[in-house]
Amino acid sequence: MIKLQEGVIPEVEVKKPYALVAITKHGVQKARQMQRDFPHVDVYYMDKFQHGDEQTRGIQLFKGTVRLLLPALFKQYKGLILIISLGAVVRMIAPILIDKKTDPAVLVIDDKAEHVISVLSGHIGGANALTHEVANAIGAKPIITTASDVQKTIPVDLFGARFGWIWESDEKLTPVSASVVNEEHVAIVQENGETNWWMHDTPIPSTLKQYETIQQALEAKPNAALIITDRILDIEEEAILQNGVIYRPKSIVLGMGCNRGTSLEEIEAVIDETLAELKLSKKSVKALVTIDLKKDEQSFLDVTNRYGWEFVTYTPAQLNEMPLPNPSETVFKYTGAYGVSEPAAMRYANHQELVLQKKKSGNVTISVAKLHFS
Repeated sequence: MIKLQEGVIPEVEVKKPYALVAITKHGVQKARQMQRDFPHVDVYYMDKFQHGDEQTRGIQLFKGTVRLLLPALFKQYKGLILIISLGAVVRMIAPILIDKKTDPAVLVIDDKAEHVISVLSGHIGGANALTHEVANAIGAKPIITTASDVQKTIPVDLFGARFGWIWESDEKLTPVSASVVNEEHVAIVQENGETNWWMHDTPIPSTLKQYETIQQALEAKPNAALIITDRILDIEEEAILQNGVIYRPKSIVLGMGCNRGTSLEEIEAVIDETLAELKLSKKSVKALVTIDLKKDEQSFLDVTNRYGWEFVTYTPAQLNEMPLPNPSETVFKYTGAYGVSEPAAMRYANHQELVLQKKKSGNVTISVAKLHFS
């Protein structure tokens, strides 16, 4: 709990590049949803709206006026996203403004999340690009009031943010951004994820060249690279990362079942072991899915909250609608479904292909599917 006092700069825990702050009931609901839809934010809201899962989800509660919180956030974050009225925000940030070269981006979202407004540091601070990404992520209208917008290209640190993509590492964000802005040869390799990432009304610049494979990109010797994949790269492919950034699209579905009361540690160990065997990134997991009998399984609730994954359950009838490679009479006897992990993964992915069929490990059963993107 952050207790705010006049004249005291509060200590905050910074994990993500942007801070998302809400001070109303509806704003808090939107902030909690945005934490999943736009996973680049640390969420802050007033303690009186707490749900009880804030510590697990990494949400920071504060007590007192938000005006006393903003100076700390202003100094430590690349941008602030405030679900607060525009007038109130203007009054609160006015005393802490320094210079357009150093001030962070500031965005305002209305209480119904219908509009996202770029308020401060639109160009240098990246508020205009951030406004577009946040608006796309939450289905709102972006409001940009600067006379001229930024160069119409890819904002490297926000690439795919509206889809929930996250980078593997921020180590090369700055030099790769420089290559993009300076119109150098930048290779783009996309193995999965949403394909409608170009958001401008102009053609993609000729300096941004798309390649089918990482090997083809390496052979072209680009100055920088943007790689969109849920795979762990092979050693030979890692050369592309000398000046490259990997983006992890949300493409992996974990179908799971477990014995009642299975520990979080065992659940997570099976997930980690399975993804390592498949050479898939944990950062690309979108959802954990199971039977509705497990909707209150604490370890499933904890692991999905910890990583911001969707947690979806299906009825036995819904699971039985899926064609099963490994139906089980024993499972049917206890659950009313002929399978859990396999049909749940297939149903969520909306197709019948499995990357991994049912694997039993201790108290846990796991299957893996991937989402298809057009």
